[in-house]
Amino acid sequence: MADFDLGLVWFRRDLRAADNAALYHALTRCRRVLCAFVFDREILSPLAEKDRRVPFIHASAVELDRALREAGGALIVRHGVPVHEIPALARECGVDAVFANRDYEPAAKARDEAVARTLASGNVAFFTFKDQAVFDHDDVMTGAGKPYTVFTPYKRKWLETLAPDALKPYPSEDHLDALAKPPPGAGHAMPSLAALGFPDARGPALPAGASGAFKLFDDFRERMTDYGRMRDFPAMKGPSYLGVHLRHGTVSIRALARSAHDAQRHGDKGAETWLGELIWREFYFSVLHHFPQVGVPGDHRAFKPEYDRIRWETGDAADANFAAWCAGETGYPIVDAAMRQINASGYMHNRLRMIVASFLTKDLGIDWRRGEAYFEALLNDFELSNNNGGWQWAASSGCDAQPYFRIFNPLTQSLKFDAAGTFIRHYVPEIAGLSDRDIHAPWLAKPDALKAAKISLGADYPQPIVDHEAARKRTLARYDVVRGPGAKKTAPRRPDDEND
Repeated sequence: MADFDLGLVWFRRDLRAADNAALYHALTRCRRVLCAFVFDREILSPLAEKDRRVPFIHASAVELDRALREAGGALIVRHGVPVHEIPALARECGVDAVFANRDYEPAAKARDEAVARTLASGNVAFFTFKDQAVFDHDDVMTGAGKPYTVFTPYKRKWLETLAPDALKPYPSEDHLDALAKPPPGAGHAMPSLAALGFPDARGPALPAGASGAFKLFDDFRERMTDYGRMRDFPAMKGPSYLGVHLRHGTVSIRALARSAHDAQRHGDKGAETWLGELIWREFYFSVLHHFPQVGVPGDHRAFKPEYDRIRWETGDAADANFAAWCAGETGYPIVDAAMRQINASGYMHNRLRMIVASFLTKDLGIDWRRGEAYFEALLNDFELSNNNGGWQWAASSGCDAQPYFRIFNPLTQSLKFDAAGTFIRHYVPEIAGLSDRDIHAPWLAKPDALKAAKISLGADYPQPIVDHEAARKRTLARYDVVRGPGAKKTAPRRPDDEND
């Protein structure tokens, strides 16, 4: 016997009908099930009109609606504020319980608490389920019951905690016969991008929806074994490109982790490395939950409090350098190519994210929060926990971060990971005529080489806006000061300090 007569599944970051925890529980606990999605005005309003994520979400919602209709239901679509829309919808339809998958970001938690209170006042139950992570924030803890602050032991415990059924799918697709047609007037037609305020937006150059995720994952499975060897080279097809699908839940994290874990158990080192990246994502989920100061809206704090005392560069010169960094006009080709990639596509290769973040914080001495906010505005796969964790890793202020005395040299990074200049030539075509050696550092090229390539530094391409070695010394002094008189001073420079 069903627990409830009519249930409502509130889709958010889980835009798929298959292996969906909240949908599965609703379908198996309710006699009839409605489905809803809200285009959240509070999230959409601050976005740029050409934000690439909105078309991706829209296309994924259209595909989900089509799948639900084929099974006998439909997606009720609203454009408003979920705190008002979901309780109103539950009241209008006579819903007994609302089912949703958990979201771990602070604003989402506050939203869900408000929705739960309003629903409870109308005697409507509200259930949330683990779906966008294999383990919730309290599932992987130390023996003393404390959160991990170092990744390697977290990863070890994560793998130890992985019981045989932890990666089993929720077969929601097998129970879709419980779907119900929305009552007349409950839903509205799927709004167009123009109606949502994004008439000229174009999505990422990736297939959207669950079908798009399947195509990408199917392709990546053939390449997974090479992931560890290929992932650091931006000109190569190494990554899975599934980040945006993970972000919006068009693919099940359980399916991805299960595939990687199974391959790892058979000795696949590439799969082992990729599974580690999925675990990093959950590590940062845990950090954000247990140390919420790092993600306070509008006031992100350093995980290491002493690093909030750093005197970052400010003023007109810093603002000009930040603008050059944003535009991909720093004079360092690998940095500029990376920034032009994110500006053009909303995507940036992971190795490049580390390079540009190190350059902003440690070459330009600019507050990591400015870079974090820029990425938040542009990244198709933006997740608060990952973005914050990555930036604090680069700035050495975060949990299990890169030591502050390890500073990426953009030139050696460029030579190591784009040796032939293939990636640089694609995004910085004005220097494409330089040799494979000179393209990494045009300012070191001989005049004849620049002339042959028809490049005038300062006119066709900028001179470096900062000297790396001088900047490195300033950064070491900056960090030594904030660490206090009793702290160990700068560690000896190791041969690999600038080649990580």
